[in-house]
Amino acid sequence: MIGRPERTEAAAYYFTYIDRIASPDILGTLGAQSAEIVPWLRGIPEEKSRHRYAPGKWSIREMWNHVNDSERVFLYRALWFARGFHEALPSFEQEIAVRHAGADEITWAQHVEEFQSIRAATLAFFRHLPAEAWKRTGVASGNPVSVRALAYIIAGHIAHHRAIIEERYL
Repeated sequence: MIGRPERTEAAAYYFTYIDRIASPDILGTLGAQSAEIVPWLRGIPEEKSRHRYAPGKWSIREMWNHVNDSERVFLYRALWFARGFHEALPSFEQEIAVRHAGADEITWAQHVEEFQSIRAATLAFFRHLPAEAWKRTGVASGNPVSVRALAYIIAGHIAHHRAIIEERYL
């Protein structure tokens, strides 16, 4: 179908996420990932979602708020470049975003619901994307990136943070 991104389609750093996704079917992966992760997220108790594995580390709520924000940012970048805009997009400073989000004041159930809404929008966008748009590129955070790579980054970013939650928080 769309195929995996080439190493030239994103900065080397983003292959930390891209390489977590083995399938060449990113639409299938995004859909399956959503169906799998929502029950997993719901299995985390409200009180546990406030847990920090060490002083100064994000709570699970803060981490998942970061995941939700990042998916929005990556999707916006994909929209921008897919629609043919050429202006470079700025960096997303995660520490600033987390500090100002108030994620611990939002219930865990609301974070999970928000993820479902964001992922539904992500899937709708990519499912209706014209074939030629997948290879369009632009510059974000000072690095070239393709629309196709952004779809893989979205899926890989979730996989990355799920692994961190499993290893360090649960």
